[in-house]
Amino acid sequence: MGVIGVQLVVSLLMASLMQRLVPHYSIGRWLLCNGSLFRFKHPSDDELRTLAGKQKPRLRRDRRQNGVTENKPEMVPKDIKLSLEATPIKPLDALVLRYFLDYQWLVDFVMYATLVYLFTEAYYGLLNVQGEINVGVLWCLLTLVFGIKLLFSLMAHYFKTEEGGERSVCLTFAFLFVLIAMLVLVVREEYLEFGLEPGFSNLYENLQMLFRQLGLGDIWPYSVARLIFKLSLVGVSSFIGACLTFPGLRLAQTHLDALRMTADKPLTQVLLYANFLSPILVLLLWVKPISRDFVISSPFGKEKIQLLSDSMYNTVRLWIILGLCALRLLLTRYHLQAYLNLAERWVELMRKEAGCISMIEIQRKISRVFCYLCVVTVQYLGPTILLLHSTLLLKVLGDYSWGWYPEPPGVSPAIDASPHNSGSAPGEEDDYRMAVSQITAALGALRNVFTPLFYRGLLSYLTWWLAACQVVTNLFGLYFHQYLMGS
Repeated sequence: MGVIGVQLVVSLLMASLMQRLVPHYSIGRWLLCNGSLFRFKHPSDDELRTLAGKQKPRLRRDRRQNGVTENKPEMVPKDIKLSLEATPIKPLDALVLRYFLDYQWLVDFVMYATLVYLFTEAYYGLLNVQGEINVGVLWCLLTLVFGIKLLFSLMAHYFKTEEGGERSVCLTFAFLFVLIAMLVLVVREEYLEFGLEPGFSNLYENLQMLFRQLGLGDIWPYSVARLIFKLSLVGVSSFIGACLTFPGLRLAQTHLDALRMTADKPLTQVLLYANFLSPILVLLLWVKPISRDFVISSPFGKEKIQLLSDSMYNTVRLWIILGLCALRLLLTRYHLQAYLNLAERWVELMRKEAGCISMIEIQRKISRVFCYLCVVTVQYLGPTILLLHSTLLLKVLGDYSWGWYPEPPGVSPAIDASPHNSGSAPGEEDDYRMAVSQITAALGALRNVFTPLFYRGLLSYLTWWLAACQVVTNLFGLYFHQYLMGS
């Protein structure tokens, strides 16, 4: 039996389709250029002169003392009756956007990775396959890596900016998330049921047995290894929190702008509020006194009747997170259009001010909003992509079930630990079978070390932490834009 089998064919097919179809049919390009989003074109010099009641001036130059000459910027009053022209975003317009290629590649990769994952889920669920590597796990892991990499590049762009205080914001939130992660990791399992402690204990015992079999002796003492594990989690948590800082602040701003844009649509506003508060619900799903002990148990007198079994509750928790991610994806257009409307709002605020402003400054302010559309889109979709695929990984590696087939009894279908012995075949076939047997045995050894119990604890914490970072940054951004900035 092959190590990967039919999954390798499907994976290669998806990679080939992505390479050939993306230049012609891109979900990332369609998301911005399907005609539902409208950008505002900046006025030309002649239009601004007409509104200001001016004529095109002759070429005038101001000579400085050192002999260098430059054109004097042409000024217009701020209170001119300027109205911007809205036009649908076209594919040719999107090519000038910053980070457009990175955004397009990430969104398209996420779509194909999700399709591969759905195939592997159907493949394992319907055929009950054993002895193959789950390729969907690899695609989900790559999605997490690429998503964090793009968010890190955006954070580095902010960090390099010396004006505006973005660097201080990054460092402040990084240290804040260090403190929050340290506080979270000392909470007992009776309150936050991640399963980190039993998961790490299981990993430690498996590693100790493996080292003894290899003749390497005992590993570090349990207390030292546990401390290193917790400190590593704190470092990773701080890094993820820093990458999600500006996406959270941006979401708070676009949420307020979307509420203002949909003031006459109460149902849409309810969905916007549900979308903004959805990370809080994800946090509560792992708070044991609220979720498992209170929600799924109905008290009658002194006794409690359990409404859901533990396996069913784990399934419902996965479906709730997927539903909240779908809600955020459905409301993407409202948030992006609310961001594009900032150009028109800036013009309205400018008209209330006194004095003059250069024409080039007006054009620069209006065009800058559209140029950073892809950055805002990545900041909106990035945390959702990470939360979605961490949940998918939690389901597979944690041996959970979607509910339509029974949950596996603690054994993941990803790898079969026992190598497959085949008859001796001469030549290349025998070498192939021997190589497959060795690879399967090596992967089986790793499977015996990293068990579903460990993955449940680690990925539960990662999923919960992604939601926690969104809650902290969203609420701070809401307070900042609503009360400090007065938006």
